[in-house]
Amino acid sequence: MLRYLIRRLLSGVLVLWLISLFTFGIFFVAPNNVARQICGRLCSAQQVQLVSQQLGLDQPLQVQYWHFLDRLVHGNLGYSYYNSEPVAKLLSNALPPTLSLALGASVLWLIGGVSLGVLSALRPRTLLDRGGTIFALIGVSMPSFLIGILLLNVLFFRLTVAGLAWFPPSGYVGITDDPLEWAHHLLLPWFALAFITAATYVRLTRSQMLEVLGEDYIRTARSKGLPKRRVTVRHALRAALTPAVTQFGIDLAGLLGGAIVTERIFGLPGLGQLAVISVTREDQPVVIATVLLAAVFIVVANIVVDLLYAVLDPRVRLS
Repeated sequence: MLRYLIRRLLSGVLVLWLISLFTFGIFFVAPNNVARQICGRLCSAQQVQLVSQQLGLDQPLQVQYWHFLDRLVHGNLGYSYYNSEPVAKLLSNALPPTLSLALGASVLWLIGGVSLGVLSALRPRTLLDRGGTIFALIGVSMPSFLIGILLLNVLFFRLTVAGLAWFPPSGYVGITDDPLEWAHHLLLPWFALAFITAATYVRLTRSQMLEVLGEDYIRTARSKGLPKRRVTVRHALRAALTPAVTQFGIDLAGLLGGAIVTERIFGLPGLGQLAVISVTREDQPVVIATVLLAAVFIVVANIVVDLLYAVLDPRVRLS
């Protein structure tokens, strides 16, 4: 187990290094005037020259990349000349809304999607199974921005017009400031994301459960007189969750990198919104940092998912 963990960590570090090399090539090698691109359109000639000196852009490329990598390792993500703030500070301000949105929505779609998928598999070709299939088809077919607009129109606008102001339209309140208002402001974004994503987990869980329930060891467990609930949860569900866990790692890591559409619709000042604004303003230091941060989330999520395989499925051995 320890050897496998070390190998996965080393492979993760290798992937992150390759991503940093690729990112450096895009933003520091391809442009004609790197200092101007990083400083932004509003910088004067003197500021551009200062940026070039600070980043050592007059030095050979290998030296520039070494300084770039050294800054990343020490947590120096650069400076946003457009916002006149360090990029690390901008990311630290944008991370809590994105983290709150991703974790809350993931809990809803994981519980809802897996539960409905298990129930559909245990009662195939029944009304419940057909209802779960219809829900999955609707969820997969509808884009997230449409769900967000519908929720805002029905649960905010129409209820507010009727005198029932139950949901806020947008904004974010920190969990340390007011936990109830934190959840209150995130309810609609959570449901918008969870509805779309849960449909995938219904289909994954249902198909995998139907396959596992036909395995020989499941029939053996039933023939031994084990309770149905124990056979379903401890034997069938653990083995059937492997594809769902893989998908969960990908989905959660993607959201931690920024749920762009949902954050824009509900006015959440998260990483997705920060990335969109930075691209529009051509604020390249922030764009570089968000790309690298999203890569870190994806690599870490894949390592955690690989380790969870051995916990969920006893047939999997990490060696």
